[in-house]
Amino acid sequence: MSSTPTAHVESVDFVMLYIVGISVVLLLGITATMIYFVFKYNRKKGHQPVDIHGNFWLELIWIAIPTVLVLSMFYFGYTSFREIRDIPANAFKVKVEAMMWKFTFKYENGKQTDTLYVPINTPVHLEMTSMDVNHAFFIPAFRIKEDVIHNKVNNLYFKPEKLGKYDVACAEYCGLKHSMMYTAVKVLPKQEFDNWYAVKTNAVPNVSEVK
Repeated sequence: MSSTPTAHVESVDFVMLYIVGISVVLLLGITATMIYFVFKYNRKKGHQPVDIHGNFWLELIWIAIPTVLVLSMFYFGYTSFREIRDIPANAFKVKVEAMMWKFTFKYENGKQTDTLYVPINTPVHLEMTSMDVNHAFFIPAFRIKEDVIHNKVNNLYFKPEKLGKYDVACAEYCGLKHSMMYTAVKVLPKQEFDNWYAVKTNAVPNVSEVK
């Protein structure tokens, strides 16, 4: 079983650490250079400054290196973004309706719940829309978030790889009780989910294995 809830978590965390790592190196490098210049080029009052000419290769380097770094950040960020946009054709589809101040999950067999139940190791496709104002569907543990807009269907994809219960929050201010608009996604063993899904009622499944 995976050590993270989804493979997407590793991608997002890598991008974050990559950008932070580059930022820290640049910060330390620039700070050290500034301190070095303060002492090396310190002059007493009355010193006559001398004009200096540009250096082609130096200018080329300080343009090329930042460009490569920024493009690499974009590349890793974009590939991570595509992971939640390239939805497999066989993904398990759930419709998500957001309204002040709750989420409702509607399954293709007619089931309807206020908690999202999904089977482990199965691609999940969420079709999301709002019944009133704008909301946002956010699963922090999965590193995914998507706006939920009135009169518009937005799509989101994830593949859970670890059993458990994970918080779902609205990440778009939507009114007085916005801070109370919480629910959860519960990742169940495949057989346990199938047993629950096969029952026509909306009874809550046996989630003894989901902490």
